[in-house]
Amino acid sequence: MIHIECFKSGLEHPLWEVHRSAVRLGCTNDYTERQLKAWVPDEYKPDLWGNRIRGINPFVAFKGGVAVGYADVQSNGYIDHFFVHGKHQNEGVGSALMAKIFEESKNLDLLFSHVSVTAKSFFEKSGFVVIREQRVDIKGVELANYLMEYRK
Repeated sequence: MIHIECFKSGLEHPLWEVHRSAVRLGCTNDYTERQLKAWVPDEYKPDLWGNRIRGINPFVAFKGGVAVGYADVQSNGYIDHFFVHGKHQNEGVGSALMAKIFEESKNLDLLFSHVSVTAKSFFEKSGFVVIREQRVDIKGVELANYLMEYRK
């Protein structure tokens, strides 16, 4: 069973592991090794990551007491992070997180995000539409993603 909680201090490193595995294990069919390493480097930087994750204040999905995913929605409707652990994809974690986002954003008319090639079909199944394909530069490495929107 999956349950969702608000972020709490102390979850920074487990969420780094979720983030890293989501990208490094879950996106291998859509991005090269070089792109994956640019997106999520090998080195964990606790201060930098901690500030980042506390700043977005995500919802955290747990399964059997272990963090298996997290996502956020900002007050303007922006979904900055949406990640499911690479070993827990296709288990309903993403659906539970998206349901929480929809619940928390019920007073917003628009949700939007920069969505990876890997997550595009999931977001489309959730009702999002592609606004445009984008190319982003991360540490000198180009990656494709999509600006996607959900209008209520």
